[in-house]
Amino acid sequence: AAVQLAQAWGLQIYATASAGKWDTLRGMGLDDTHLASSRDLDFRQSFLTATGGEGVDVVLNALAGEFVDASLQLLPRGGRFVEMGKTDVRDPARIAANHPGVAYQAFDLPEAGVDRIGQMLAEILDMFAAEILQPLPVSVFDSAHAVQALRYLQAARHVGKVVLRLPAGLDSRGTVVITGGTGVLGGLVARHLVATHGVRHLLLLSRRGPAAAGATELVADLTELGARVQVAACDVADRDALAEVLAAVPAEHPMVGVVHTAGVLDDGVIEALTPQRLETVLRAKADAAWWLHELTQDMDLALFVVYSSAAATLGSPGQGNYAAANAVLDALALRRQTAGLVGQSLAWGLWAPQSAMTERLDEVDLDRMRRNGILAMSPEQGLALFDTAVRTDQPQLVPIRLDVAALRRAGAGSVPPLWRVLAGGSARRAATTTDTRVDLATRLAAMGVEERQRTVLELVRTQAAVVLGHPDPATIDPDSAFRELGFDSLTAVELRNRLATATGLSLPATLVFDYPTPAELGRELWTRVVPEEKTPANALQSDLDRIEQAIRTLAPGDGRDPTKLADRLRELVRRLEAQTGGHGAIPVIDTYAASDDELFDVLDKIASSEGGRTA
Repeated sequence: AAVQLAQAWGLQIYATASAGKWDTLRGMGLDDTHLASSRDLDFRQSFLTATGGEGVDVVLNALAGEFVDASLQLLPRGGRFVEMGKTDVRDPARIAANHPGVAYQAFDLPEAGVDRIGQMLAEILDMFAAEILQPLPVSVFDSAHAVQALRYLQAARHVGKVVLRLPAGLDSRGTVVITGGTGVLGGLVARHLVATHGVRHLLLLSRRGPAAAGATELVADLTELGARVQVAACDVADRDALAEVLAAVPAEHPMVGVVHTAGVLDDGVIEALTPQRLETVLRAKADAAWWLHELTQDMDLALFVVYSSAAATLGSPGQGNYAAANAVLDALALRRQTAGLVGQSLAWGLWAPQSAMTERLDEVDLDRMRRNGILAMSPEQGLALFDTAVRTDQPQLVPIRLDVAALRRAGAGSVPPLWRVLAGGSARRAATTTDTRVDLATRLAAMGVEERQRTVLELVRTQAAVVLGHPDPATIDPDSAFRELGFDSLTAVELRNRLATATGLSLPATLVFDYPTPAELGRELWTRVVPEEKTPANALQSDLDRIEQAIRTLAPGDGRDPTKLADRLRELVRRLEAQTGGHGAIPVIDTYAASDDELFDVLDKIASSEGGRTA
């Protein structure tokens, strides 16, 4: 504040502060020549040198002891010493005697008198209106944390003002705005706010407004509970449209709360995400939340709650865009609280009532969530968690229903990092992976080739059955394509994760698509766990497997003549048989294009190779 006023009056400023606050002063235009530390006495000589020994005209002091003495020496030509800290008040007469020309004043605002204080405040307000002055930074603490706030102040960690915020209840005369207000979650919280929190004025926003399914019934229910309800069609991600509908809130029922439940899903693995799919999800969640923040930040709200998702906290396969959008909401809540505004982000788990966003979840999706320890919440459980959350001052909470027993069955290596302690361990994944791989390799090394294949194939079928929710691995046909079995990009990633845990291997996300049947995938896994001896024959076998896979995926128009490819393969077969079969090798020929002599030559070789028998 002093720096801003001094700059407005054209004064040259020398300032001391702890080094951690220098960037704040630099941001206000002070260079390092005009800065010094408030933690030692070096500022005296530094500022005397910078001023050619003349010192300054005014000292504004909040230090004590020898720092006061050092500051007095910065007035060699006389001047004014204004004591603000008052932890070491000196005698003005003694100061005048020891420092000629220095007027010392311990500052107390009331001494200026009511009239002069009024004049000063009026002048300052005019300077704010002219944007000569800017509001001070504010660090806000909930009143429940008053002790922490005082310690923060005592340690001088703050810049600007430290403020205690008193909890404000929802005034029944005010209006609460709910985005996604005609949806399942919006409707639940609307009924709850009216029935439990005494809210009597609601503005429900949704894309379809009164035309939304169930909107008429919802309004009737809320009206019966004693509320006055307005339903408006509004794209809350459109700032102008949102500003217009909020401006229409009547002055006699001003906004007192915001609950942002709106959102959309457009799931897909990272490779499938496009700018459009990102924009679709971010717009409904993040853009809308930001506009709500901007348009209400000057209002005295008692509630500003945004519905985030645990996807941003835990990570969720196929929901990169949704996780990003909800992470913005989490950050926004923290930003608001830091600025002294109410704000809270609730990173919800799964609600039992199906909403527009969760209606696409099938039993396989729900089973996967249950295996990961996430259970659906009933409306009663969710709303009880809502009440618990809004009674705290935490900017982000994760209301979620967990099945700890399922987490423990999955093990610490198979659950999100946040749950690993709940799952019964915190072992480093690297060690677990190594142990798993060594154990499986040891078991396979003791088996024959056929038993290895059978064992790993059963592992693949078992994990595939778990992912698809089948009770019996026998239902997984080894030679059916994973797509035909019901795998999509999300379940493919989960199968990869489960196999990586079971084998200790680092496996690509495209594993299921690179090896499209359980049988092929099983062969690949056992060769990775127990690599074969590196012989030319084994190398050739591996190359043949890749050729076979490439032939299966070959499609018309790939740019190669299939006839030429077939001719080359026939030539390679001839070379192989000539090299490994000696003089008795039987060539492979095209019987339609071969001459009579070529055909009789083949028959002769077949006869000789069969010990004189003819074919």
